[in-house]
Amino acid sequence: MPDRYPVTWLMTDERLGHGLWAALRRLPPGSGVVFRHHATPPAERRAIHRRVRRIARARRLILLVAGGGLPGDGVHKHGRGSDLRSHPAHDRAEAIAGWKVGADLLFVSPLFPTRSHPGAPALGPARAARIGLGLGLPMIALGGMTAKRFRRLRGRFDGWAAIDAWL
Repeated sequence: MPDRYPVTWLMTDERLGHGLWAALRRLPPGSGVVFRHHATPPAERRAIHRRVRRIARARRLILLVAGGGLPGDGVHKHGRGSDLRSHPAHDRAEAIAGWKVGADLLFVSPLFPTRSHPGAPALGPARAARIGLGLGLPMIALGGMTAKRFRRLRGRFDGWAAIDAWL
């Protein structure tokens, strides 16, 4: 794992549309991007990834690729042999699974209600903070997150990630 991992993250998906490019410009240098776009046809996904990767390099952003299979600085879920590996954790079992596969970071979600999962129950900050307790892994708060909410959670989480906050 790098000596320092990003505190601020953008999670990509199809909902961003052309807003993805503005969101990438809004990220502070040194932030992270988790490239997902799972529902995008493979050729289009590769093309979007190439452009995201160029921007990430130019802006000194860390790029993780969900599921691996495309170049980046690491992988998010199901990847091996990368410099940086992250894992989703919606509950304690997923956090332990991430620890067992050698994840460097946990993306804990959803802390708050989110458009990504309409109607899904939110964990809330206290419950979410307990998910990775004792595993020794940095936890990134995800789900309805904003910079302001993260400031209030400092000490419980090591970073924050969002989609809508960057639009």
